[in-house]
Amino acid sequence: MPELAGSSHGGQRNAGIDLLRGLAIVFVLLNHLGLPMRIPLKATALADVLPVRMLQALNYNGYEAVFVFFVISGFLIAGNALERWGSLARIDVKAFYARRFARIVPCLVALLAVLAVLHGWGVADYTIHRPGQSLGGAMLAALGLHLNWYEGHTGYLPGSWDVLWSLSIEEAFYLGFPVACLLVRRTWVLVPLLLALSLSLPWTRAALDGNEIWQEKAYLPGMAAIATGVLGALWFGRLAPIPPRAARFLRWGGALGLASATLGGHWLWSLLHEGVMLLLTGSTLTLLLAFRAAPPRVPRGLRWLCSWGRLSYEIYLSHMFVVFALVRLYRWSGADARAGFLWYLPAFVACWGLGLLIARCWSMPCDRWLRDRWLRRVSAPAEAVSSAG
Repeated sequence: MPELAGSSHGGQRNAGIDLLRGLAIVFVLLNHLGLPMRIPLKATALADVLPVRMLQALNYNGYEAVFVFFVISGFLIAGNALERWGSLARIDVKAFYARRFARIVPCLVALLAVLAVLHGWGVADYTIHRPGQSLGGAMLAALGLHLNWYEGHTGYLPGSWDVLWSLSIEEAFYLGFPVACLLVRRTWVLVPLLLALSLSLPWTRAALDGNEIWQEKAYLPGMAAIATGVLGALWFGRLAPIPPRAARFLRWGGALGLASATLGGHWLWSLLHEGVMLLLTGSTLTLLLAFRAAPPRVPRGLRWLCSWGRLSYEIYLSHMFVVFALVRLYRWSGADARAGFLWYLPAFVACWGLGLLIARCWSMPCDRWLRDRWLRRVSAPAEAVSSAG
């Protein structure tokens, strides 16, 4: 989700941004492994040596991690557009959509095909069975970018379907983003609109208090986080180079804010309420600005997280296959719940391996193939005009 698909496999890499994406996808996996009906860390022997609140924070910040992805996605998409076309008012809509399609749709279609087969076979954990839900309805919602709305009205879908709620928000935003940029054209008009949207996050969430699913998955809160990233890219493009000392200050401030919004949420929510989400998105943006100004040297022991960041989209879409299989194996084995934390490491390895396999054998080849054909066609008319001039 999620920046789930905000950049291609190619392009210039930034280790700090990859590290942040890696941390976010790790929190998503920790969340889906640690739900009460699966393998919660608080029920393991770790509770004897670590505070239960800390273990709960590790298991229950997957939702917040998706909002970190949203901010990263907005920052990278807008930043790449500025580098490619000079300003958002000069976005090539066809090229923009071609890149989005090539990056996102091959994995999405493959996932939906597999889920449809598993549903047809009646495989547990993959069968859609709630009243008002159907395979056709879920497929239409996923492809029509309203799976979040579908769940808000009919209830949760099975886990491998449920992860697509964030993709519905992100891609709905980007469907209208280049058109809005071309219509508005003036940055001084676009910025106040983006600022209003980004600051609306606490109020749009609070206004949906009556429906827990829709409150979590509604369009406006997620789009507010994406708008925060877009604002950051616009701001960074106009800033003078950030001095190293200022970059370090931003890095530490952002890290502290992000840690407080996630690991310290149990006491911050009672103090700030929905304002915690603004702290989360603002801290994420602060880190992105610091990383873009001065890409950090990632310690050797954390470089695996960068690999997770580069594979975040593939891992996000596929990790529930590993989670369901591992939890069933855990139950079948009759393992002691206190040793449950030992199952996390093989889950992490399997999720990374599956994501890498999908990237190398499917998403990267499809991305390259589609770009080679579509972007060549998009750029051909411009080249013809240039040569004629």
